[in-house]
Amino acid sequence: MTAITDDENETGDRWDDGLIARRAGGADATVAEEEAAETEAEEEDEPIGGAYVGPLRVRLDALRELVGLSRTRLDGKTLAEAGRVLDEAAARQRLSSRHTVVAIAGATGSGKSTLFNALAQVPISETGLRRPTTTGPIACAWSEGAAGLLDRLAIPPRLRRRPLAGGDEELSGLVLVDLPDHDSAVVKHREQVDRVVALVDAVIWVVDPEKYADAALHERYLRPLAGHAEITFVVLNQVDRLPGEAADQVLDDLRRLLDEDGIALGEHGDPGATVLALSALTGEGVDELRDLIGKFVQERDAAARRLSADVDAAAAKLRGVYVADGRTGLGERSREDFAARLAEAIGAKAAGETAEREWRRHASRACGTPWLRLWRWYEGTGLPGDAVSGAATPVEDELTARQRVEQAVRTVADEAAAGLPAPWAQAVREAAVRGAEGLPEALDELAAGEAEVTSGRPLRPAWWPAAVLAQASMTLLQIYGGLWLVCQIIGVLEPGLLLPAMLMLAGIVGGPLVEWACAAAARGPARRYGQDAQRRLREAAAGCGRARVLDPIAGELMRYREVREQYATVSGKAGAGVGPRPSVGGGGTVRLLG
Repeated sequence: MTAITDDENETGDRWDDGLIARRAGGADATVAEEEAAETEAEEEDEPIGGAYVGPLRVRLDALRELVGLSRTRLDGKTLAEAGRVLDEAAARQRLSSRHTVVAIAGATGSGKSTLFNALAQVPISETGLRRPTTTGPIACAWSEGAAGLLDRLAIPPRLRRRPLAGGDEELSGLVLVDLPDHDSAVVKHREQVDRVVALVDAVIWVVDPEKYADAALHERYLRPLAGHAEITFVVLNQVDRLPGEAADQVLDDLRRLLDEDGIALGEHGDPGATVLALSALTGEGVDELRDLIGKFVQERDAAARRLSADVDAAAAKLRGVYVADGRTGLGERSREDFAARLAEAIGAKAAGETAEREWRRHASRACGTPWLRLWRWYEGTGLPGDAVSGAATPVEDELTARQRVEQAVRTVADEAAAGLPAPWAQAVREAAVRGAEGLPEALDELAAGEAEVTSGRPLRPAWWPAAVLAQASMTLLQIYGGLWLVCQIIGVLEPGLLLPAMLMLAGIVGGPLVEWACAAAARGPARRYGQDAQRRLREAAAGCGRARVLDPIAGELMRYREVREQYATVSGKAGAGVGPRPSVGGGGTVRLLG
């Protein structure tokens, strides 16, 4: 049973176990191994059922919910790794939980195949000076039921072996996979390593005294997989080639490099990567590694550890699109400023001033002297509000009002998006822009409706009839005094100018005094009437802006809060939080939280 060669890979015509047969001691061993391989190829995985339990299940559910909520906001490339983790979790769940798949990976000449054979205690993987020696993954299973796992790794049945005489009992459940060189000159070999390393439950990285600091190993594999320390073994092989204390020095330097890679080392009972030195050729340290692997396999949680580390890695990659920078959301002041800008654009202040003038005009008409009203009519002053209400709004004013509305929408959208990750900030701005379509026209309708309300006859205060009666009395005094004087002048009545003159003077002076008093008394009600008109228009503009702009913004912030909470669960920080939290209040408003 030699390792598959390139020619055999291409033709697939035959599989020559002659070399292994001679090494194993004869044809009987070869036949036994072939029968075991056939049995392994034909067996089916026992259905294990059941879902992941504990924190891992919660995190996977949260990740699935997170991906679902984010599909319309994030591109597929951003969510690809999270989707892959979910797919692999589902695939691994359907397979045997009684087995632990461990891959042996290393550089050219590191001795990984020799270590593979030493752990199996039978020469399964070919070793030698020819490079590359291993040209395809070879598997050795210590117990039955691993066919589905090996199918997932795309290892053909003819490359599946069993250890001689069943192997050690403490390794029951172990599926050991010997990989091609990760630094092979053949691209296909490197691709096989990348594919299998991403699927197995644990990895044994075999390094030698010459290549243990190889940048290709550290930058391409160890550093990116730093979060998988608990399922990582790093073995310094070929220590028999190092004299004296050199092995300890190299091992210490290896630990230093691993620490720089961010890999936690499992020392003094702490969880982390296992690092040890051995010689696969002489057997030094192999038994210690076999014992460590046996304990690791018997814990039956390697697959869960691997998936948990994969979820951690996916969460780390997604942090930039879910974790806000600083405070997020809309505060009370931002909402008030938005309403004020809309009120300014709609002309609420001017409408209030117009309403106040209308109220005072009506007071003047009701309480003023008839002679003054006749004079104003004669002068053509007319009704002050008529010309303005009937005139069309200049185009320049319309454009200015529209620009003010657009500026108000941009400002509130920028304030709401401040601090949010780029995709969610963009979603907030797009929601504001969509909601602002037709907003200027809606505000114009509100202004027109308010103008119709204020153009009608305003409500009169309780003292208004008394003022009208007083003004009428002053007018009657003037008429009565005038008629009395005329009658005296033409001789109808006896002369006596003082009394009629006094009555006429009282009416002439009293009329303006009553008008002045009414104007003074009307200032307060007129001001309140104008303020009410301004307030109604401002509230109407604010309500329109809230329904069209603030509510869509609040919806996006609510969605972001949901995905942020799901992300907190995925990253394992639920309850502790992963950043500031926007809070959406009632009525579509958003208040600021730290």
